[in-house]
Amino acid sequence: MGLWTLLEGLLLLANALAILNEDRFLAPRGWNFNEVSGAARAKSLKGQLIGLIYATQYLRVPLIILNAITILVKLVSG
Repeated sequence: MGLWTLLEGLLLLANALAILNEDRFLAPRGWNFNEVSGAARAKSLKGQLIGLIYATQYLRVPLIILNAITILVKLVSG
């Protein structure tokens, strides 16, 4: 497993987190950002994961660019 494979895996994970819908997936399971907005709960593992999910949702444009670069590299490298 090389560095490129690891980076591709992390990109796939970021894509998976970016497409999660709050209303359909996160809210019914109690993973709202409002529920962990307190300082004490934001430091918990659940709060950190919810913060990561929301961070990836705000970084969709850089994810699109990274996906395009990855696709181009895969096409060129054969």
